[in-house]
Amino acid sequence: MRKLYHTVAGAVLAAAIATPALARDPSGTYKRPNGDIVKVWVADKQLYCRITEGKKPNFEMCHGMAPQGEDWFGKKMKHPGMPGFMTFNGTVTSDAKTLKIKGCAMGKAMCDSETWTKIEPGAAAPAS
Repeated sequence: MRKLYHTVAGAVLAAAIATPALARDPSGTYKRPNGDIVKVWVADKQLYCRITEGKKPNFEMCHGMAPQGEDWFGKKMKHPGMPGFMTFNGTVTSDAKTLKIKGCAMGKAMCDSETWTKIEPGAAAPAS
């Protein structure tokens, strides 16, 4: 019996170590530093984010980003201040209250990032 316990415990531990971390689900509503409100969601195991209120409503900033570890990565990120044909390599990381979005062009020669603040359901948007 003791041998069986150690075998099962070892198998459970090995599976836990071998299982990759799942990307954090940052779904929710966020406020950008410029005041825009952005909806973030996961569909079909991909991450999307779209401006819902602000200077460019319905502008999709991240489109179909894939999970990798606890974060999200993609090559179709857009910035509302740049021409629409430009796309960036992007990374999204998050915790319970913030989302950090980073986009790079020309490899990693030109990068910019923002930290968005999560708006809890039923709460007013945080002040700018």
